[in-house]
Amino acid sequence: MANPTTYFGWVMPNSADLVTDLPADFNVFGQGVDTSMQDLLGGTTGQVLSKTSGTNMDFTWVTPTDQTPLTTKGDLFTFTTVDARLGIGTNNQVLTADSAQATGMKWATPSSGGKVLQVVAAYTTTATVSTSSTFATTSLTASITPTLNTSKILIMHNLQEVYKNSGDTENSVKIRLVRGTTAIITSANQLGWTQASNKLTVSQSSSFLDSPATTSSTTYTVQFASYVNGQQSYVQLANGESSIILMEIGA
Repeated sequence: MANPTTYFGWVMPNSADLVTDLPADFNVFGQGVDTSMQDLLGGTTGQVLSKTSGTNMDFTWVTPTDQTPLTTKGDLFTFTTVDARLGIGTNNQVLTADSAQATGMKWATPSSGGKVLQVVAAYTTTATVSTSSTFATTSLTASITPTLNTSKILIMHNLQEVYKNSGDTENSVKIRLVRGTTAIITSANQLGWTQASNKLTVSQSSSFLDSPATTSSTTYTVQFASYVNGQQSYVQLANGESSIILMEIGA
């Protein structure tokens, strides 16, 4: 009995062995197979075979430690010293390289300083009249929903055909800009006229950089009032088109 197999060296009976030697020969052969394959026995669910050494058939069962399953929509499969899971960030965040993080990456809110993130414009030709020194709301209004609560809003408006009768004792109209119901800028000096005419008409423009500190819809409106209660004032008297532009500026 000297007929080893090519790869494993198991001793097998050869053609010269006597019939009476075969039981013992096959016993030797079977023991060799059993000994060589013993490392393949056992293991539990989820384990994998791993080489213990360079010796043929030298394996062991191990539980993988470098596999982190993805558990949530948007998760990323990354690496630290082993495979790792990077959970999904929040809305509008971007993936950023960061060597201080274990995975070398993180989710972060993008820096947008000084950039125009969005623009909203509105126009009106609707006339509005007031006979009160209390501010009245015009139809010149627009709303914007800031992307970030650190953003600033640049408001620019042009109010056409601000009108006052020259026969009134005080030829002045007050203008202000409100956010929601909060006044954020009022004309320091009232619009006034000195020429002798029955119809005194001018346009008024202004700009203001606001910090609303919100990501909710925010409405800006132009208001006006007569300087003296009981005297009549108009805006967009002859259907002149007024405009308001809102620009979100990244902080």
